[in-house]
Amino acid sequence: MTTSAEQIRTFRGPAILSYGFRPFFLFGALWAALALPIWLAMLLGYLTLPTAFAPIDWHAHELIFGYVPAIAAGFLLTAVPNWTGRLPVVGTPLLILFLAWLSGRFAILVSAWIGAPYAAAIDLLFLAGLGAVIAREIIAGNNTRNIKVLAVVILLWVGNALFHFEHIFQIDDGHGKRLGIAATIFLIQLIGGRIIPSFTRNWLARRAPGRLPTPFDRFDLGTMAISGVALGSWIAAPAASATALLATLAAGLNFVRLGRWAGDRTLSEPLVLILHVAYAFVPLGFLLLAMGIIRPDIVAPTGAVHGWTAGAIGVMTLAVMTRATLGHTGQELTATSGTNAIYALAVTAALARIFAAFDLLRDTMLVVSAAAWFLSFVAFAIVYGPLLARRRK
Repeated sequence: MTTSAEQIRTFRGPAILSYGFRPFFLFGALWAALALPIWLAMLLGYLTLPTAFAPIDWHAHELIFGYVPAIAAGFLLTAVPNWTGRLPVVGTPLLILFLAWLSGRFAILVSAWIGAPYAAAIDLLFLAGLGAVIAREIIAGNNTRNIKVLAVVILLWVGNALFHFEHIFQIDDGHGKRLGIAATIFLIQLIGGRIIPSFTRNWLARRAPGRLPTPFDRFDLGTMAISGVALGSWIAAPAASATALLATLAAGLNFVRLGRWAGDRTLSEPLVLILHVAYAFVPLGFLLLAMGIIRPDIVAPTGAVHGWTAGAIGVMTLAVMTRATLGHTGQELTATSGTNAIYALAVTAALARIFAAFDLLRDTMLVVSAAAWFLSFVAFAIVYGPLLARRRK
């Protein structure tokens, strides 16, 4: 039987199509960097594109349903073969998936020309295709314990469909956007709860005997359940007092969950530490959500959204992308100066955007956040692009 490693070694096509993380990490990062100046140019009136979306809607859609699915695909197409023992998707099937994602980005850009319904149909193909691939692998590999991951991919697709539905019929409820963000945060909790304690334990076990991360137990399960209820309440009733109460509870539980993973013992290795820092934005987002409901005069309700998008999503995806790229291209699992710069820029972008929500030097913080976000993904493309585009030595 051919193993995943053997299939990759014998693959004779372009290196970038030899594993799922390669095209999606590289071009997902490039899109995250490029989409920001495009949005700002649209917002300030310097650029007009043939899109049916208003600038703020285009910005939200391309982060939540453009960037996030690309990175999720890169991670899942790499991780699922390890979970199921089946061969990875490479070559032409991988290219078809990638072109489906790329077609979605182009369709949204020219949606005023082709019509919003046609753009929606094209855009929805990618997550549908990714879900079908993941479902096939999980079922064929009899790996039903990971069906939760497939459920989150389906929720992302539903959120995207709802986003398009609301746009086409001019319904200003924002349910699709909130569902997309909530599904992504839940995915971070799900995957983060698996990889953060695991990677931390492996690193500590080789270097420093002592306290290790607490294994997954009922506390983690309860935290996930409460978080899911809080996110559901936010989707349905974003300004309700019950949502604030549930978000406060979820924030506290997730802070405790993070503390159980011994992140304070990883200060000497940023490649591990950044995973803990990234996860911290999950409970921080819940806390900002509660504060935005109770005291909108102190923190703008958008604070929670950007605590999750710029913070949990932006920092966690870069943390996972850097580590996965190093590990799967045969590099040493340690952070270089370039990697540290990526992390510093990503955290700066997140914190500056949160400060802006508190109206602390708002205009300055918005500029700092935008610049740091752009530079963090450009730096990723510069530092990791060559590793992603060439064969493993």
